[in-house]
Amino acid sequence: MSSQPDALPFTGERFTPECVREIWYEHFHRYAFARRLAAGKRVLDAACGEGYGSALLAEVAAEVTGVDIDAASVAHARARYAGKPNLRYERADAARLPFADRTFDLVVSFETLEHLAAQQELLAGFARVLADDGVLVISSPDKRTYSELAGFRNEFHVRELYREELLDLLRPHFGAVRLYGQKLLFQSALWALDREPASCEVRTAAAGGAQLAAGPDYAPLYFIAVCARHALPAALPDLSLFGDREESVYAHYNHEIRKNMSAGARIAQLEAELERLRRATQASPARRDWRWWRRNRSTE
Repeated sequence: MSSQPDALPFTGERFTPECVREIWYEHFHRYAFARRLAAGKRVLDAACGEGYGSALLAEVAAEVTGVDIDAASVAHARARYAGKPNLRYERADAARLPFADRTFDLVVSFETLEHLAAQQELLAGFARVLADDGVLVISSPDKRTYSELAGFRNEFHVRELYREELLDLLRPHFGAVRLYGQKLLFQSALWALDREPASCEVRTAAAGGAQLAAGPDYAPLYFIAVCARHALPAALPDLSLFGDREESVYAHYNHEIRKNMSAGARIAQLEAELERLRRATQASPARRDWRWWRRNRSTE
């Protein structure tokens, strides 16, 4: 048996499944969300990067083609996810797809749009290769929350979009669009233990709990758009939740809290020691040599 290929280095431009915490949740959730739409379908994963998402979709799809412009990523994906007969990877520019019209039933492209100047060409190409009843699922950061409010600039992003700018790009090609917001949240969850969840209730507190809004009342960090020429799939949920059983983000949070508490206790100890030395100095202003300081410290 051949050994597993080494992980691709994370440069900040392409996600790898070895990344941890927030970015892992964000990226895996998008593919988990798209899986229900991929069942039994011909799927294109455009700008597939490392290839993990294409492999995830291939578990339920009829066939999956992952394409990426980066030759090293494609070679890595072919080696790492070999053995799935319904999965292939090709090198191609997502804005110039080398496929015939109406080749795919589902196109997914996550964290691609903002990396390109040729955004119109990208979406026109997706519409061209989709079957008449096909579906596109695409993500894009919200420029307002991702960059402006955060005061952050991603060096790999060419053009980020506001909500209406994203919709203006999608609507000429797709008559039906549903926009989802995505954001990692801290939640308290209650769920029925005797059956599969069939409905949900979501409340968001404000003003210290004095106000309760219906639904997730947050500004999204990312948009996930589900698009179709005519009608959206009936199976689309109103809310999609995703987590890992190991609760890695929460474990990291607890680790950081313990580390900060330990550091705080040590700082308080050092401050108390400095205060004792300050008081000792004020009480005995006469000149002291090193022997006095050593004796004084040894008694504390």
